[in-house]
Amino acid sequence: MQSPTRLTKIGVFYDGNFLLHTSNYYNYIHPQKRRLSIGGIHRFLCKKVAALDGVSESLCRVTEAHYFRGRLNASEAAQRGNQLYNDRVFDDILMSEGVQTHYLPLRNLFGRKEERGVDVWLSLEAFELSIMRGLDVVVLVASDTDYVPLVRKLVCRGVRVFLMSWEFEYTNEDGNKIVTRTSHELTNVATVTLPMHDIIEAGFESSDCVINDMFVSDSKNNAFSSQQKKERSDILSLKNGYGFIRYPNNNLFFHYQNVIGDFTELKVGDTVEFVIDKNAEGQDIAKSVRKVDDSLDEFDNWDSESDSILKDMDI
Repeated sequence: MQSPTRLTKIGVFYDGNFLLHTSNYYNYIHPQKRRLSIGGIHRFLCKKVAALDGVSESLCRVTEAHYFRGRLNASEAAQRGNQLYNDRVFDDILMSEGVQTHYLPLRNLFGRKEERGVDVWLSLEAFELSIMRGLDVVVLVASDTDYVPLVRKLVCRGVRVFLMSWEFEYTNEDGNKIVTRTSHELTNVATVTLPMHDIIEAGFESSDCVINDMFVSDSKNNAFSSQQKKERSDILSLKNGYGFIRYPNNNLFFHYQNVIGDFTELKVGDTVEFVIDKNAEGQDIAKSVRKVDDSLDEFDNWDSESDSILKDMDI
């Protein structure tokens, strides 16, 4: 237990790919349909450490927060619809919460983009900062066994390691079962393991405001969606309950639940309007798919132009 007057310094280190996967799960699969909030996570951690140490919450502060992830270069991201915009929006969110970003370029491996070196970089930064900044608690938002040596080194230095772990599973649009598990080796070496899947479910059942605060509000979720650029293309193929829209460089999947209107009225070759979003695996998909009525198209264009003029006139 810390001295009742001594500040407990908390460092949070995010494996960005794991955080994105988990946030996508809550946004697209879980009944909450909301993303995780970085600020809410930090406030939850301060409350948790304060409660365990029996001290005032004001004496527990996140003094370091770092986010690590592989990322496409600007040219490749520009070819993926709203990817550049979405990357910038998320950077703004991290910056507003005082989170420092660390990006490595994604590498081509047998025709696929893969992360390389993110776990090593995170481990080196976490260990070095624990020494330089005198961190009392290091929080890992990660799931891989690769972080076990880091945790062991930190514990040997007397640094408490809190592991935010998640376990969940679901079936994706292709009928494949997706299972997410945190390494048991990692949970065994951590000082404190926080089973967030259980903590969150219990919090929702008891209407815990701390848990609710860990998710962005519906208004912010809707605001983000409304800012997404609308795209247009034609339907390439239709199957039983889903289809594909022609779009470079990879055609976009869409599900009947993401169609505005009647899915059964769509035909191959129809022009549709849509926004590009991510599924739970981080892949680009089409959402808010709406068939474009050519007879109303000219009116829609005039309407958007007139709205712009009225805004310029402050009307």
